[in-house]
Amino acid sequence: MIPPRLLLVDDDRLVLATTAAGLRLLGYDVTTADGSEQALLLASRQAFDLAILDIRMPGVSGIELGYVLERSHGLRSLFLSAYGDRREVARAIRQGALGYLHKPMDPAHMMPAIETALARARDLTALTEATQQLRRALAERRQTSVAVGIVMAQRRLSEAQAFEALRAEARNQRRKLSEVCNALVAAQQSCADG
Repeated sequence: MIPPRLLLVDDDRLVLATTAAGLRLLGYDVTTADGSEQALLLASRQAFDLAILDIRMPGVSGIELGYVLERSHGLRSLFLSAYGDRREVARAIRQGALGYLHKPMDPAHMMPAIETALARARDLTALTEATQQLRRALAERRQTSVAVGIVMAQRRLSEAQAFEALRAEARNQRRKLSEVCNALVAAQQSCADG
């Protein structure tokens, strides 16, 4: 089994090195970054399962970095901080935190939170993919409905007959029904525009 790939980001190099070493001993594949710029560069070059981010770093904060990593790379975050400020915790949650740990923390004690965050990240990724598939299916259905309407009007057919005519055309062309419908709608729009 492939170990989970973690991106660990902390501006304190001692914390970074010791935490990474401990997480590697627990079986994680850990890549480290000592700041937001390096983390963004790494995330653009490799796929990670979870980011573990220090909140207070110079320049871009861990919370801001987490937001960018999720929006740009679909990478979700678990936050670490030496501070337990409620406003900071609330801000991290609003930005999509999968967890918040108070440091210093022994890597072995981090494992339950990491495993929970990994499971939650997988669930959120699956949900996002399902949502995208549903949107594509709805868009295809809309195009199919429009194409059926065009065929009904052009050939004076019932809805069922128009749909069957489109299916037959797709079979004859050895193409997907959605492709035939998209082409028909595009051609109709070209005629209307021209």
